[in-house]
Amino acid sequence: MERPLIALFRLIDGFESVGIEYVVVGSIASSVHGEYRASADVDVVANVVGKQVEPLLNNLRPDFYVDDLAVTKAIEHGRSFNAIHSEAIFKIDVFIPASDLARQELKRREIHEIVGHRIWIASAEDTILSKLDWYRRGNEVSEQQWRDVKGILGTQGSRLDFQYLRLWAARANVLDLLERAHREIT
Repeated sequence: MERPLIALFRLIDGFESVGIEYVVVGSIASSVHGEYRASADVDVVANVVGKQVEPLLNNLRPDFYVDDLAVTKAIEHGRSFNAIHSEAIFKIDVFIPASDLARQELKRREIHEIVGHRIWIASAEDTILSKLDWYRRGNEVSEQQWRDVKGILGTQGSRLDFQYLRLWAARANVLDLLERAHREIT
């Protein structure tokens, strides 16, 4: 099994043992819904609250290095923290859901089976929206984000909820990017 998946499955076990809602986003979600690609890290949105920090950290140790203060600050400021798996030597970025898009990813998450493990993955639509948002915030230069968006649009096709996509793309100020990506694949 690949190192990223070993680390991810262990982190998910930690979240579930403490009752933390999570959703896997980023390259894993885009690989599930579009074209597979390897990635140097894994991204997860997790609704960690203050009272869960100590039990979570106790559960994750000794398999992970996680800085207590970084988790607390991430919760306070709606940011992210890292969980580094000691054996796999692999980093997972854990994002606290501070934006409407991140909260939608959690709300609309879907269960998928990956290598015998059932995990929550962001929907295809929410993955597209998140990728477009990252693309825009990165000055529209990330070819990887753009390829991921087009890969999901091309793979999912008519199975996508375009009404939802357009509504949330407009709210996130990325409707022009969604329309451009759709034109490029048709």
